[in-house]
Amino acid sequence: MDTQRQRRRRPVGRRSFLESGSLLLGGLTLSDMVKARAQAKSDGQPVSDTSVILIWLQGGPSHMETYDMKPDAPIEYRGELLPISTVVPGMDVCELLPLHAKVADKFNIIRSISHGFANHAGGAGRFLSGYNPLRPLDPLAQFPCLGPVVSKMLEGKRDPAMPRYVGSAANVYGGGAAELGPAYLPFVVGADPNAANFKVNNLSLAENMRDRLDDRNTLLTAFDGIRRNIDQSGVMDSIDKYNQQAVELLTSDRAREAFDITQESDEVRDRYGRHKWGQRALLARRLVEAGTSFVTMQMQNPGIPGGIGNWDIHAVNGHLYDDARARLPVFDRAIAALIEDIYERGLDKKVMVIVTGEFGRTPRVNPQKGTQSKILQPGRDHYPAAMSVLVSGGRMQTGQVIGSTTSKGERPQDRPLDPNDLLATVFRHLGIDHTKTTLDNSGRPVPLIPFGKPIRELL
Repeated sequence: MDTQRQRRRRPVGRRSFLESGSLLLGGLTLSDMVKARAQAKSDGQPVSDTSVILIWLQGGPSHMETYDMKPDAPIEYRGELLPISTVVPGMDVCELLPLHAKVADKFNIIRSISHGFANHAGGAGRFLSGYNPLRPLDPLAQFPCLGPVVSKMLEGKRDPAMPRYVGSAANVYGGGAAELGPAYLPFVVGADPNAANFKVNNLSLAENMRDRLDDRNTLLTAFDGIRRNIDQSGVMDSIDKYNQQAVELLTSDRAREAFDITQESDEVRDRYGRHKWGQRALLARRLVEAGTSFVTMQMQNPGIPGGIGNWDIHAVNGHLYDDARARLPVFDRAIAALIEDIYERGLDKKVMVIVTGEFGRTPRVNPQKGTQSKILQPGRDHYPAAMSVLVSGGRMQTGQVIGSTTSKGERPQDRPLDPNDLLATVFRHLGIDHTKTTLDNSGRPVPLIPFGKPIRELL
């Protein structure tokens, strides 16, 4: 187990630590948040409120069953599912995405992004960091990935009343903060927002502590005990003279209300879908609306009957079309509702939505016996040479299909693009100069991404 993972897993007081208020919010202790706010005010820095929601489809969705269908290709390429028209002439999507079709004028589909890493960890690391991974099978990135980089680059430049970076997991598989360190990993909301008992304990003091807020010595004693654990683990800097202000911030309502999904009406929650994916998408909207800069919500197991896992539908893992018929309607409702809601609430200029996984799937169907079913069934394998990405909001012109692939979906044909071009577009939206430097594994300064230009159609 590497050092970074050991640091992340060493005990930090865990529940007592979180519930007593020494909260990790996008890389800041509460006291650091207060300092950042004071520093921003003293520097006269403008507070920008642009933000990004990254919907991460771990495992790699098939472009051939979602956004880049090939109905005229041979059956072993096109598969069983059919395309349907959308409200945008010339833009077709899978027949299992009818809600997408109704809001297609509010998003773009990029069909010509590709890279060269065909395993999950390497593909995610390459896509999210812009650098070729040194160890493609390592589940932790060797170069800082998008979320942690945003958290680092916006440090002290955004209102610290909300976390800069929130995720449904500490890391995307293959992603991470690398040499930036664990301070820039996300504030994690791993629980299912659709659960009746969903809450984020991290945002409130335990009842016994809340009842004794007047006893500052008791609270500071708790902080002191936590500090010792933190110092040993290396997760955070020690808590300093700003503790008193940190306590006041902890007991404010803003962040806690943003995470309180029960404030949404039943109508809105039903619109997103009463499942993990739908409620995660809704929670993401609530967070960026309240001021969070970057939210990563992973859509793997949607929390519905049938044992559906991630998007890695090799034939040995599942039946490609049976999985699509169960998975895509859930996905369709969550994504279409998020996009429509962003626009209805006037957030489309502030918020950029990105829907992608680490790569696409092989254009040619590969039947094999399923591990569970024991019968011959269709599937598609890893394929980074062609993939589709959905983007919305961000002040961009929408209703576009950007680029194309060859007739069998095998490689980009028109407007070939790299993941780095998308990263450069994201950085531009957030007001980050992507030519600025961070540190590599040897401590040398390197650009945030080694190459890439913002995609002109999205500007």
